[in-house]
Amino acid sequence: MSDKQTPLVPEQGWHCLHLFYRIEHAQWELLSADEQRAAKTVLAELVQEIRAMESTQLLTMSVVTPKADLAFMLITPDLHTANTIEKRLTLSLGADVLEPVYSYLSLTEESEYRTTVEDYAHTLQNEQKLQPGSPEFESAMASFDERMKHYRQDRVYPTLPDWPVVCFYNMSKRRGEDRNWYALPFEERRKMMLGHGAVGRQYAGKVRQLITGSSGLDDAEWGVTLFARDTFQIKSIVYEMRFDEVSAIYGEFGEFYICIQLPLDELFRRLQL
Repeated sequence: MSDKQTPLVPEQGWHCLHLFYRIEHAQWELLSADEQRAAKTVLAELVQEIRAMESTQLLTMSVVTPKADLAFMLITPDLHTANTIEKRLTLSLGADVLEPVYSYLSLTEESEYRTTVEDYAHTLQNEQKLQPGSPEFESAMASFDERMKHYRQDRVYPTLPDWPVVCFYNMSKRRGEDRNWYALPFEERRKMMLGHGAVGRQYAGKVRQLITGSSGLDDAEWGVTLFARDTFQIKSIVYEMRFDEVSAIYGEFGEFYICIQLPLDELFRRLQL
């Protein structure tokens, strides 16, 4: 699939591309039955080709509301690959059949506000009264190190879950005259974000979150993708986080897109293709 250019792989993280399309059914109906079958075969083979690529993942989804009809979520290291896949997906069912209605480009990333080794050691000493060098202290620090390795892998080089409900929206931090997130001292921002993260951890096993950075790449600062097994958990976590200071005072949100992960054959039936 590569056009043999020098790969454009970021220093850290993978490219993440959300693509939303509306189906032009009038254009689709102009195709003969044989042409329609051939077009669906082209898309099916393309999806298989993409999913066979190294470090590349592609989700196929039906969009629940009329904001769009179908969506793809792509994660891949090389920007050339992401760009090529996007162009091929758009034309996969034939010219003018898939009309792009929304897209979002971002990078997987770590949070700059994560708990550091120094923070955790301080907590062990001051809250749990463990002394550095003691077996209990060293065991706790080793466990913390393993958790952080898993956290980094999950955030920077994630494996997307197959949970059926997918919610995507973008968000930024407010920069108004009265409330400017970026004018706050780092430690104040960090303290609030640690509390914000604690709310999200209450949904462990119910909601998987992938926060991707998009400053300079798209119209907002982050893309947020939530995976769940039912819509209640999506509604609950977003609602509860709205009361958190980070969201209530400093959060600005884009449109919400609710999708259902479906295998391609079921997706074709759902879209009446």
